[in-house]
Amino acid sequence: MDSPFKKNNLTAMLAAVALFLSSIEYIIPKPLPFMRLGLANLPLLIGLTTLAPLAFLLLVLLKVIGQALIMGTLFSHIFILSFCGSFASALVMLLIKKIAGRRISLIGLSIFGAMASNGLQLLIAALLFFGRQTWLLAPPFLLIGTISAAFLGFLAREYLCKSAWLAREISGG
Repeated sequence: MDSPFKKNNLTAMLAAVALFLSSIEYIIPKPLPFMRLGLANLPLLIGLTTLAPLAFLLLVLLKVIGQALIMGTLFSHIFILSFCGSFASALVMLLIKKIAGRRISLIGLSIFGAMASNGLQLLIAALLFFGRQTWLLAPPFLLIGTISAAFLGFLAREYLCKSAWLAREISGG
């Protein structure tokens, strides 16, 4: 009885933190309207290492829907881009984690996830919404995504190493 509830609690807590960080990020000025630092992905990186794959995918879904509700973009092209990018990122990170195991760091997983997300978002934006000029945004979009992903991977790794609360949650204590 203890273990499923603990994992559900951890998923819910990580989703709440993702929504809180999404709210914070919403008020931070952006260089371009759609460019974000991805702060709400920090709990996802923690969930990637602490949750079962299905619980992790549920966390991603909660983050995407919650973020869309906070930003007021639930039925827009922004939601489609966010949904597709988030799930591409999640699936790529899960796959690479399964294949590489401990041979890849959380920083590396984060960068792979960001590249999958940003690449798919650019492709969808070009094909469905904005046309070929979308590719003009690719260099700064990918550069900022890579730098942000590396930083978030570093923060997640440090949190996982130093958080007494998370250690208790994982151990069931």
